[in-house]
Amino acid sequence: MASTLLAEPPTGGFSFENCRRNQMFEEKGIKAPTAYKTGTTIVGIIYKDGVVLGADTRATEDTVVADKNCSKIHYIADNIYCCGAGTAADTEMTTQIISSQLELHRLNTGRKPRVCTANRLLKQMLFRYQGHISAALVLGGVDSTGPHLYSVYPHGSTDKLPYVTMGSGSLAAMSVFERGFKPNMEKEEAKKLVRDAIAAGIFNDLGSGSNVDVCVITKDKVEYLRPYDEANLKGQRQGSYRYKKGTTAVLKTEVKKIPFDIVKTTVKAAEPMETV
Repeated sequence: MASTLLAEPPTGGFSFENCRRNQMFEEKGIKAPTAYKTGTTIVGIIYKDGVVLGADTRATEDTVVADKNCSKIHYIADNIYCCGAGTAADTEMTTQIISSQLELHRLNTGRKPRVCTANRLLKQMLFRYQGHISAALVLGGVDSTGPHLYSVYPHGSTDKLPYVTMGSGSLAAMSVFERGFKPNMEKEEAKKLVRDAIAAGIFNDLGSGSNVDVCVITKDKVEYLRPYDEANLKGQRQGSYRYKKGTTAVLKTEVKKIPFDIVKTTVKAAEPMETV
């Protein structure tokens, strides 16, 4: 009998046990707190020898810039990386969970994980939570079948495309891709196009900003360039804002004496010093 009264130990991962409770409150007219508006620009592109991923580095809390140098390109496997948009904690936790599952898969099979495997794990996990996990992802990597690029939406739907943009700055970034993309691009040309797409998101979206991070994935190695470019350089201060003493006139000076009474005075005797 006593064992049935014990609370169940907490399990790992995400918990949405209060969703029905919150829905009941809303039906009774109790308004739940609204979610913070987040902003991000993440992109991916397939070029001749691999995949180039890009992201900005601004993390926001509603109208407040919480972090100017946030890392949004997450490690999945040695040959697979993932850009995250949405809630920073959700994207971080989701990519870590899938990364651990892929590592176990690699140890069991003895083979390098494929990008489609990571895509399947991500879409199944996000679909299970019905969009409550705010993680919009751009998944890219190179495996035995070549370079692959996927867009993964919070409800679990995915697309396989040659170039992808996501986040609040995705429209500005997509306009750059639509103008400049072509098949079988060279590495430097692809990196510049990704940089320009992220910069378009930074300058046209208030939720995106600061620097440009780029990750180049090929069959043999991964180049994680952080930062690749500083799109928003901090301006130089034009003048000094310090004022010399006496610049502002003192209109009035008044010294007040605070009356007080001595209630008790105690003098503690000095303790003898230890000589041993």
